[in-house]
Amino acid sequence: MKVIGLEEHFVTRDVVEAWRALDPEWQDLALTPSTQGDSARRLADFGDERLAEMEKAGLDVQVLSLSTPGVQNLAPADAVALQTATNDLLAEVTRARPGSFQGLATLATPRPDAAAAELARAVTELGLHGAMVFGRTRDHTMDEQAFWPIYEAAAALRAPLHLHPQSPPPAVRRAYYSGYGTRADAALATHGIGWHYDSGVQLLRLILSGVFDRFPDLQVIAGHWGEMVLFYLDRIDSLNGVVGLQRPVSDYFRTNIYLAPSGILSRRYLRWAIEVVGVDRILFSTDYPFVTPPEGGARAFLAQAKTSDVDQLKIASGNWDRLCSAIRR
Repeated sequence: MKVIGLEEHFVTRDVVEAWRALDPEWQDLALTPSTQGDSARRLADFGDERLAEMEKAGLDVQVLSLSTPGVQNLAPADAVALQTATNDLLAEVTRARPGSFQGLATLATPRPDAAAAELARAVTELGLHGAMVFGRTRDHTMDEQAFWPIYEAAAALRAPLHLHPQSPPPAVRRAYYSGYGTRADAALATHGIGWHYDSGVQLLRLILSGVFDRFPDLQVIAGHWGEMVLFYLDRIDSLNGVVGLQRPVSDYFRTNIYLAPSGILSRRYLRWAIEVVGVDRILFSTDYPFVTPPEGGARAFLAQAKTSDVDQLKIASGNWDRLCSAIRR
């Protein structure tokens, strides 16, 4: 059984330097784990250590993506320059080890037209399989129509966009995630819960904006089992009568959203996801290097999931392979 992980990260020295040069207002809380300690070393490595960790986690293939928050908080000119350099490097890495690595492009969302053009280049010339995006570009949310050229390009290419969490804005962190000390505040605002609320809200904003009505072929991947939203869809559907969508909010999860665990290997969450969206919309991911897989890794999780062999294969790699086969090169 081939197992492919969809949320497996890297960084480059140039991107780290650009992050460090930012005004603190736009620096993401992920800066520390991305630039210090074991995680920083692993993010920068594409060699033996990464391959050994893949084997330990039970992954055959990592789909590589630039870690949080990509280049979305950079000045436009810097973002455009780094999207090109980052994607060229990623293409080299995936070409060197095609049996082990695939890639999701980095997009300079501060310049949406340039990002849309880069997505087309990344897919048709570099062989990447879509892009990783984050819910905000500084203080602009990604549902704003200024960003719709990116969605138009992704839909035309049939190339998926992976919507990844980023730190809540500073004002939100101060209001909701402060008061327990620097380390605890940061944890609460990120992996504790803040990342997931923030990304879940951005996912809902995309739906409510009508972007999937405008571009019905657009496919978005949400990690962490749907970033909280999946567990409240019955309640969220109360919005149906107050927004002008073509369908109920929950319908879009069954036609335009894919879900992945991002290292949260919970069989309970898997059962719920299958019940809500169906097994054909579930992918796999380990969130390397930020999450340490349990003993047995991906294969043990899938084997113990009490699903059929056919469904295990779909989750492990079949659904991703099918999604990629539809990309227009």
